Amino acid sequence: MTLVDLGSAPPSNAYLSMDQLDAAERWFPLRVLVCETCWLVQTEDFAAADELFDAGYAYFSSYSSTWLAHAKAYVGEMVQRFALGPHSLVVEVASNDGYLLQYVQARGIPCLGIEPTASTAAAAREKRIDVIDAFFGVPLAVRLVSEGRRADLMTANNVLAHVPDINDFVAGFATLLTATGVATFEFPHLKNLLDNNQFDTIYHEHFSYLSLTALEPIFSANGLVIFDVEELSTHGGSLRVFAQRRDTACHARTARVDALLAREWVAGMSRSDCYGEFQSRVDRVKNDFLGFLLEAKRAGRTVAAYGAAAKGNTLLNYSGVRPDLIACVADRNPFKQGHWMPGSRIPIVDEHYLTRMRPDFVVILPWNLRSEVMDQLGHLRAAGCRFVTAVPALEVTDTVQRRAAA
Repeated sequence: MTLVDLGSAPPSNAYLSMDQLDAAERWFPLRVLVCETCWLVQTEDFAAADELFDAGYAYFSSYSSTWLAHAKAYVGEMVQRFALGPHSLVVEVASNDGYLLQYVQARGIPCLGIEPTASTAAAAREKRIDVIDAFFGVPLAVRLVSEGRRADLMTANNVLAHVPDINDFVAGFATLLTATGVATFEFPHLKNLLDNNQFDTIYHEHFSYLSLTALEPIFSANGLVIFDVEELSTHGGSLRVFAQRRDTACHARTARVDALLAREWVAGMSRSDCYGEFQSRVDRVKNDFLGFLLEAKRAGRTVAAYGAAAKGNTLLNYSGVRPDLIACVADRNPFKQGHWMPGSRIPIVDEHYLTRMRPDFVVILPWNLRSEVMDQLGHLRAAGCRFVTAVPALEVTDTVQRRAAA
């Protein structure tokens, strides 16, 4: 069955250079389907992974202070819980720019990054982190084992949803782990996507949208068993799943696993009616957002946006927004500055541009970083700017002055 049809869009991380503005973009249908047998939710595939994660990939994890703090805390927790030390090996799959492994390295623990995008892998190497430029799966895991490398801890943050062959990917972890090794996977929880209208997290780079209900049999079929799960606030509500090799399982299963599976059952995630009204709620968010922008334009108000995030591109393109409604998008990532948003072709500027522009409204596209962005742009709010988020529902902040008056 169809969960949602978002029309068509270009790849969300395919930011445009000035030379590309005169060329046609490649757009692909953006439709998400639900398997009514295993309840895995997947984007219908029209683009190959190497088209989406190419040498010009522009998402760098280290530009979010919130995410860096999350990564640092994770490393501290894992080192303590699993007694990692100088004789351990930590492998991160989709290690990006070394945002997490830098904290492993600082503790004197050997580590290895696996990252297919050349741009972010190069940034990690500048931090003296060992990185293999490749997509991960069984063949690479077999190669590393043949070289005498097995992992005591493997981490995969926000990548499980990005892999086209989830079975090969998971089986690679079972191959590379030591007998007592642990793998952790973090990913946005499908239940939160449904409950909070988070349709903007749907884009071509996300092949799967995951519940624990769908994930457990996938892991079991590919040599892993889940023994613990944590619920996180990151990315609008995520899960951190702990897994171990099925053939050598040494960690007892916690009550949290079965408790979450039971909650998903009660929520109806194994029934088709759970997914049936999502499209209408998505369209309501889109229409409210577009209505706000049109009213601002009629009133002569200036609107900018902050955060050239992939989720923002889904929102902008499904809503049909162009530079006449949002003049620019500011971002602190220099790899995005001087480029244009795919599809909408809104220019990407640095943060100082907003100070000079003094817009009436700033739309925060990465709504999961709302507090961080509002603190970062506090000087604009003090000058009367109001902040806007569209998901899960349209919300416009009041100004400092009005709050003080109230």
